[in-house]
Amino acid sequence: MYCRVKRPGWMLSLCLNSLFAFTVSAQAGDDLPTSLPEARAMEAQDALPVTAFYTAPAAGDITPGKLIRQEPGTDYVLPSGIKAWRILYHSLDAARHDVTTSAFVLIPEGTPPKGGWPVVAWAHGTSGVAQPCAPSRMKDLYYGDEGLFEFPKAGLAVVATDYHGLATPGPHQYMNKLAQAYDVIYSVRAVREAFPGLSHDWVVDGHSQGGMASWSVAEMEQQIDDPHYRGAVSVSGTVDMLDFIRPAPAEGGAPFYLPMVAFGLRARYPEYKPQSMLNHAGMAHYNEIATSGCWFTGYAALYGKTENQITKSNWTRNLAVQAMLWENAIGNQSVRGPLLVITGGGDTSVPPGGVRSTARKACNNGIRLAFRFYPGLDHDPTMTNSVKDQISWIKARLADEPFQSDCGHF
Repeated sequence: MYCRVKRPGWMLSLCLNSLFAFTVSAQAGDDLPTSLPEARAMEAQDALPVTAFYTAPAAGDITPGKLIRQEPGTDYVLPSGIKAWRILYHSLDAARHDVTTSAFVLIPEGTPPKGGWPVVAWAHGTSGVAQPCAPSRMKDLYYGDEGLFEFPKAGLAVVATDYHGLATPGPHQYMNKLAQAYDVIYSVRAVREAFPGLSHDWVVDGHSQGGMASWSVAEMEQQIDDPHYRGAVSVSGTVDMLDFIRPAPAEGGAPFYLPMVAFGLRARYPEYKPQSMLNHAGMAHYNEIATSGCWFTGYAALYGKTENQITKSNWTRNLAVQAMLWENAIGNQSVRGPLLVITGGGDTSVPPGGVRSTARKACNNGIRLAFRFYPGLDHDPTMTNSVKDQISWIKARLADEPFQSDCGHF
């Protein structure tokens, strides 16, 4: 049996046994690391070896979405009925520079429907900012035990970008809606080249960091106008960045993400200095988080710390931080296709108030969306407990069923 509990607030763990059944677990705090040695050991247990597969080519066609190489993913822990691959492809960073990005692909076994398996472009939540933190380099694919396997079991192929800088060379532009959206969009082009038998119809679905990315994809598709794009799902998305990095005291918050935010700021704006945000306590384990540690390491490194204990005063007034907030604004631009926005009432990592207010702002700006609120659920349980609803909504979009907006009713 393979079981894991990953992040704070996780009340249900998914255990991979012969039935891949849902089972009730203890409080997350009992399963998360409280020391760095424990965190490192947990990450090492799930890690796959570094291989030359992720090495960027020295030359060649750098068209965004161009497939570089592919290989079977025979080293993952998968339920029966699913085959996995890895792909490497060209993408763009936030400034539209060429970058090499990796992804994994999940395809149902069996006979595909006429036209091929429809595609879900998956955008994952925070795994870390260092190269080892790519989901395709994890045995469980990071979200395998949070409902991701339910998509191929439901007859949907999945292409899941790592985001550039995770596994591949160069810094990961963490929490940048443009960079992450490009990686998602071009993963779809690459997977079509790798597996031409797949359907051209696709949707995007993302959680947390990926929830921002999926909404950003919907914005970009307004200009791209891909006729095969059918809609977007944003689950617990960081669509209100200020509320994510500076939540109100009553909202909780997760300050251990802040060193990763500082890393992302430097990746996007090279002149930015993490010391502009982080004080001595905040910088104590920054280098490890930036180069080798992943989510568990970040959590354990700042376990029990508050934002005030690890940051300098007025750090959000920095010009680079203000530029990040402006660039990552969500809900102002028109989107193409239907949009489903999901949040949990007990989410202490991405406060539901910010998600709701962003959705209302979008409605006021003429964006039609469906809004789903799951009372009492924290960050990861919202993802897991809404998977069936996500799949049902996605299949309705692929079937061209009428879309009903909830604007004015939440």
